[in-house]
Amino acid sequence: MRVLVIGSGAREHALCVALTSDPAVTALACAPGNAGTRTVAEPHAVDVADPVAIAALATAWGADLVVVGPEVPLVAGAADAVRDAGIACFGPSAQAAQIEGSKSFAKHVMAAAGVPTARAWPVGGPAELETALDEAGAPHVVKDDGLAAGKGVVVTTDRDAAVAHGHRVLDAGGAVLVEEFLDGPEVSLFAVTDGTTVLPLLPAQDAKRRDDGDAGPNTGGMGAYAPLPWAPPGLVDEVLATVLQPTVDEMRRRGEPFSGLLYAGLALTSRGVRVVEFNARFGDPETQVVLPLLETPLAGLLHAAATGTLADHPPLTWRDGAAVTVVVAASGYPEAPRTGDPVTGADGPGVLHAGTAVGADGTVRSAGGRVLAVTATGDDLAAARLAAYERVAAVRVAGAHWRSDIALAAVEGRVVAP
Repeated sequence: MRVLVIGSGAREHALCVALTSDPAVTALACAPGNAGTRTVAEPHAVDVADPVAIAALATAWGADLVVVGPEVPLVAGAADAVRDAGIACFGPSAQAAQIEGSKSFAKHVMAAAGVPTARAWPVGGPAELETALDEAGAPHVVKDDGLAAGKGVVVTTDRDAAVAHGHRVLDAGGAVLVEEFLDGPEVSLFAVTDGTTVLPLLPAQDAKRRDDGDAGPNTGGMGAYAPLPWAPPGLVDEVLATVLQPTVDEMRRRGEPFSGLLYAGLALTSRGVRVVEFNARFGDPETQVVLPLLETPLAGLLHAAATGTLADHPPLTWRDGAAVTVVVAASGYPEAPRTGDPVTGADGPGVLHAGTAVGADGTVRSAGGRVLAVTATGDDLAAARLAAYERVAAVRVAGAHWRSDIALAAVEGRVVAP
């Protein structure tokens, strides 16, 4: 099987590493990729926002399967274009990807499917914003209704900060969603689906705030770990029955079947499981900890989802132990990340490239806000965490920042589900 991965982040590097270990994969390419993916996959230039260009590359390269990593090409219709070219594609259609592209759309789907989620107030203007904040109360949750690369949400007790974020989104021509605050720990659960059958993967938890102790601004994710030693027994089965399967069934009923990776961001609240958000693709950085624990060959699983044969796929198998990833971010991330700095030690084991490029002089340089996702596995979460931070100590990026407490609360038994 010739597999083409679309994207340029650590998620795509993790996908490439997993696909490389699958004996069914005879050729692997990543477009546009980064300095890390080119060590395991053929690099190709492509505009990820251009579905026609992606389909043309897949055709010219002779791909048997295309795996679309980021949300932007999916919402733009990349999977539709690839399938129209007669090539299997892992990823939802543009219509189905609206489950991430529009939070209001996702709320409508959940309401129709009976999926538990936070109460929400759509906001189209400044006056509505004030009214919605009054009704929802504090802590305030204000979301950009569209794509925002994981950084469009503000959760705060500061009403002025909530109003300011809402105004920024509205002034930029976007729509806003105000939601009720959900208490309890958050869980990320991926599910592979062909539009009918749904296979959940291992639950993970990411750290969204930039600084230790969940302080600082919201980011695309500063680290993650899996599995979750504190997760209630039967959590995955419960989410499959009450969230994932009903959502997939509702999308099919609407004539917009969802095929690909359905990501459920969940809050385990005092009132039960609630959906925080859906994504239409593998999450970053959770992919970096889930895939190293997956023993089932990845290419066959994704191909079965892309070709509607997931019901015939064998049950998933998992390796024992745990995985931890720590994101090494550029100076100034997330507001104004500095790029162009030399990156050393990035060829070490478990170092996944997020925002890197090869400079004109052949050196690896930072090219994004999140530069590396340093990942390790271990017999348990404590061992995986220790190994991950030992690997972090071996990389160098001038002015880089990372959290020192990824998975620490779980290791110390301080994460408790209601």
